[in-house]
Amino acid sequence: MSISHTLLGLLEESGPRHGYDLKRAFDERFGHDRPLHYGQVYSTMSRLLKNGLVEVDGIEPGGGPERKRYAITDAGITDVAEWLSRPEKPEPYLQSTLYTKVVLALLTGRDAGEQLDTQRAEHLRLMRELTKRKQGGDLADQLICDHALFHLEADLRWLELTAARLDKLATEVRQ
Repeated sequence: MSISHTLLGLLEESGPRHGYDLKRAFDERFGHDRPLHYGQVYSTMSRLLKNGLVEVDGIEPGGGPERKRYAITDAGITDVAEWLSRPEKPEPYLQSTLYTKVVLALLTGRDAGEQLDTQRAEHLRLMRELTKRKQGGDLADQLICDHALFHLEADLRWLELTAARLDKLATEVRQ
């Protein structure tokens, strides 16, 4: 996820905000599993300011450092529009860590079937957790969970297929 574009989009949607408010808005909408650190927000805003994508709309004194209120510029709006119109590159996972572990287990004489079983159990555990979260979540949380669940289901299919072909794979990688 592009943190800078997300913060710009939040500014475009809501108007000028302080860094604290941007962090809170980000965490509410997108940061369920990985909330932003304040330092990340302020370093990103500093970079956006330097690049002319935001401007300081006001400075207010506070108990600590002065509080800057940021506003998106026309260049920032254009940047968000261009980012939103570009498709994300599909990740084909052609050289996944799971595959690497299976091959290395076979090459080193370890039990790749056991490794696949352990991974399957971990995937199922996470799927149960996401399903529980999805049932109690709002629509945005449900969609996020669905996205993750579909990827995990694809991984499970791959794990099953690999387990079924493990003997043949072992022969090929040991040649």
